[in-house]
Amino acid sequence: MKSTIRSNWSATILVCAKCSKKLGGGFGEKKRAPLAKLLRKLGGGKKRKSSFGVIETRCLGICPKGAVTVIDAAHPGKWLLVEEGTPVEDVAERLGLGSVAEA
Repeated sequence: MKSTIRSNWSATILVCAKCSKKLGGGFGEKKRAPLAKLLRKLGGGKKRKSSFGVIETRCLGICPKGAVTVIDAAHPGKWLLVEEGTPVEDVAERLGLGSVAEA
């Protein structure tokens, strides 16, 4: 049995599932899509062959009103509060995923 498995991820993004659920989506054209789903469409995913990983976590304990808590695992000391309706491209840019999503 292998003890390690290779992944294509260049970044790991953690998105608070509880914040997303409270908003009832809040992102995309109709403001109904969850942030994690839209980030996955940019090139992220849960599977190891995606260019970056997007993982929904349990409650992170911040619980901002009208926003979702997001963490870039490469910078765990800096948590982002993404306001409802923010374009997903802007979120990707703030997370440094612009070049990753285009690749």
